[in-house]
Amino acid sequence: MSHRSHLTTVRFASALRDALAEERYTLRSLRSDALAGLTIAVVAIPLAMALAIAAGAPPQYGLYSAIVAGLVAALTGGSRFSVSGPTAAFVVVLAPVTARYGVAGLATAGLMAGLILIALGVAKLGRLIEYVPEPVTVGFTSGIALVIAILQLNDLLGLGLTDLPEHTLAKAGALLGALPQAAWQSVAVSAATLLVILLWPKERFIVPGYAPAIVVGTLVSLALAASGNPVDTIGSRFTYEVGGALLHGIPRSLPAFALPWSLPAPAGGFTLSLSMLKDLLPTAVSIALLGAIESLLCAVVLDRSTGTRHHSNGELLGQGIANVVAPFFGGIPSTAAIARSSANVTAGARTPLAAAIHSAFVLVGVLLLAPFLGLVPMASMAAVLMVVAWKMSEAPTAVTLLRRASRADKLVFATCFSLTVAVDMVVAITAGIVLAAFLFMRDVARFTQVRDVSYAERYTGGSVPEGWRVVKITGAMFFAAAERVLTQLLAETPSHSNLIIYADGVTLLDAGGIGALERFAEECDARGIRVLLADLQPQPARAAIAAGIGSRTPSVELTPTLAAALEVMRAA
Repeated sequence: MSHRSHLTTVRFASALRDALAEERYTLRSLRSDALAGLTIAVVAIPLAMALAIAAGAPPQYGLYSAIVAGLVAALTGGSRFSVSGPTAAFVVVLAPVTARYGVAGLATAGLMAGLILIALGVAKLGRLIEYVPEPVTVGFTSGIALVIAILQLNDLLGLGLTDLPEHTLAKAGALLGALPQAAWQSVAVSAATLLVILLWPKERFIVPGYAPAIVVGTLVSLALAASGNPVDTIGSRFTYEVGGALLHGIPRSLPAFALPWSLPAPAGGFTLSLSMLKDLLPTAVSIALLGAIESLLCAVVLDRSTGTRHHSNGELLGQGIANVVAPFFGGIPSTAAIARSSANVTAGARTPLAAAIHSAFVLVGVLLLAPFLGLVPMASMAAVLMVVAWKMSEAPTAVTLLRRASRADKLVFATCFSLTVAVDMVVAITAGIVLAAFLFMRDVARFTQVRDVSYAERYTGGSVPEGWRVVKITGAMFFAAAERVLTQLLAETPSHSNLIIYADGVTLLDAGGIGALERFAEECDARGIRVLLADLQPQPARAAIAAGIGSRTPSVELTPTLAAALEVMRAA
């Protein structure tokens, strides 16, 4: 099998099949996977709740995503150590959908995104991640991190705002204006939570400090409530219905099967229709593209740290299947999470079964801890998300890029970052990739050069007769470069003279280059200039012959080698 087969094939459940084929699975392997799964579950429970809340959904829907999507993606995907669930990158895309259409619209958009991801995998588009420039990914992830951090200020500081503007910059203005009304109780809880996360001894414990920080924040919240200074909690903020009774907190139950469009929606309900699907399609495309980028970037990071190799198309297929299945059990859009996946590796995972076991432990956590999870203060959730946003921002990478990268890369980063914050992520990624492509083409075009080698004996083998010139073109003759190079060549070539173009350095001749070459030939006809085009590489030669260069252009002839062109010159 080709060394690039992991990029060019589609294999269902490739990670699980490869892992079980490469090692003899024993009770020791199962123990390693189980311990890793338990470790990730401790991290995943608070993160799944916090990310669901940040997306505007009740916290149990984040837990359902970690359970269902985490299980399905682990068993069907193409990355051995990836752990899937809600991620911070989705927050800025999901929050507006939830506000407008409720959980029903969110789940339906996730289902549509899953179908798009499956299509991307089947179409073998997993390798396209190679073509997303680093300034684009760093720019939009840093922008998303800033947006997430801004969204947490309300709960982090207990500002009590209930009707924030739609756009991020307007939100930031409203939050800044409300800073004087910050509640000291919420500040105390969030400060305690942040301190535990920051001071947690990472070198001693594999598990990050999120869960212990949530416990400490909850204890501080209970102490404040006992002294008559209550703070907002999951139980006070979120409710659910059982048998007609309205209860507070998180339901203590298994994820139940339900049609995604029948889940809770704002007043007036959510009606599945063709027009509604059209409204949700842009969001679904955004979710799918972001999910593809994040899951494949996560897989690349894990490959580097473990020496394994993921199957990119299989990973897209697995993530797509997970996002198709999860909405039928209340799950919100999910993808591979770098932080949880890295913790999976650190905890000693051996196969994708570790991520599957993590889902089982999250389920057990919901059944056993639901009454206690309702006590978790919203300020602690916001504090956890502030830390997640900071880690997601890739601040050291961004600073290094701004210090060492070229001016063009800095411009791409700034464009993606500012558009993510001011407009939205889809516009930012699109603009960033387009800008990066244009800047790249500009740089490549600059490398396409023409120089006179008439007096270079290593090319001509001797003197060049009067009325002849020999020039060498090096670089890609595409639309951005060909017109400039050939126009320059015409300006330097006298009328009624002869010209040999040594073209073995021409690496590409596209339709724009052919058009420029045809116009060049017409001008040469008009000015009586004879041109011998020598030693074209295979692709430029095929393109030139297909366009009729040499057969339908009297002034331009094709010669197979430079030596053949020089013989014609000396025989003239």
